Amino acid sequence: MSNQTEEEQVERIKEVWHRHGVPVLTGVVLALAGVFGWNGWTNYQENKASNASAVYQSMLENVLQDDSEASRTRGAELAETLRKDYPGTRYASFAALMQARLAVEAGDFDSAEALLRDVAKDGDDLALQEVARQRLARVLGQLERAEEGLELFTVPVTGELLAGREEVRGDLLLSLDRVADARQAYQAALEATPDPRTRPQLQLKLDDLTEEAS
Repeated sequence: MSNQTEEEQVERIKEVWHRHGVPVLTGVVLALAGVFGWNGWTNYQENKASNASAVYQSMLENVLQDDSEASRTRGAELAETLRKDYPGTRYASFAALMQARLAVEAGDFDSAEALLRDVAKDGDDLALQEVARQRLARVLGQLERAEEGLELFTVPVTGELLAGREEVRGDLLLSLDRVADARQAYQAALEATPDPRTRPQLQLKLDDLTEEAS
């Protein structure tokens, strides 16, 4: 009886395998592929981030540590590489900010505007967006579009970002001869600065307007 039972169990196992063996095996293979696929993707992303970091460091060294035309050209090329090969990363956004800076220094405000608008639309980093907006506002001021620059500041910010924004607003307002509004903006910037001694130029701007008013 016992041997018959074992034989029946073996037959039942065979029957189950013939019916479901392939789907079960497929499920195991897919599960393993998912594990190895995820590990491969993770390694790829880590390598990608490491490569982007190396390119970014090289870009900074070329642009900031050497004023020669060749180094700055090389820095601009590396910035373009970051934007093309690593889109959607912070390195790409930082590279765009650097390209915009180089464009401003070259007097190419239209290119700087386009680059900064791209960064300002990036929804992943609110602080980076604000930095781009402030620089964009200054570029618009250079293009005699100060009113348009003022309209960029609709998202609330605090701390150092607020201090920077209010100083930019003050500069734009002053360019529009709105002296009283500019004075208020400079004062707000000073109040938002944790240590006013770190921004002496801001106090000078405020002092100049106070002297004019008196």
